[in-house]
Amino acid sequence: MFRILFFLIIVISAVEIALFVWLGNVFNVWFVLFGIILTGLAGAYLAKYQGTDTLNRARFELSHGRAPTDEILDGIAILVGAVLLFTPGFVTDTIGFLLLIPQTRKPAKIYIRKIVSEMFRKGSIKVFRNY
Repeated sequence: MFRILFFLIIVISAVEIALFVWLGNVFNVWFVLFGIILTGLAGAYLAKYQGTDTLNRARFELSHGRAPTDEILDGIAILVGAVLLFTPGFVTDTIGFLLLIPQTRKPAKIYIRKIVSEMFRKGSIKVFRNY
């Protein structure tokens, strides 16, 4: 897992740098800098709005005696999306925005649920109950 993550970090960084250089040559450096700042600000606002909404839905579910499973998955996706938006780059910003928009977040939630279910099945995750 570490090797895959390390490889992805190197590849994504190289793609981001190449994209910065290409866009800087096509438009200009100020356009690239403005784009980085604008996506960071828009992402911070969207992450705050989506995070607050998810927290309120989780509170509602808990107050009615239900487990907020979808809200927890939404929270994970929002957290990852916000971190990606604070990372300078247009590829990471695109992935971050996709994780922050509720309609495009659904495939990520399905994937996360599949991974967690597989980890439960394999025994990688253990549940301890206090009775």
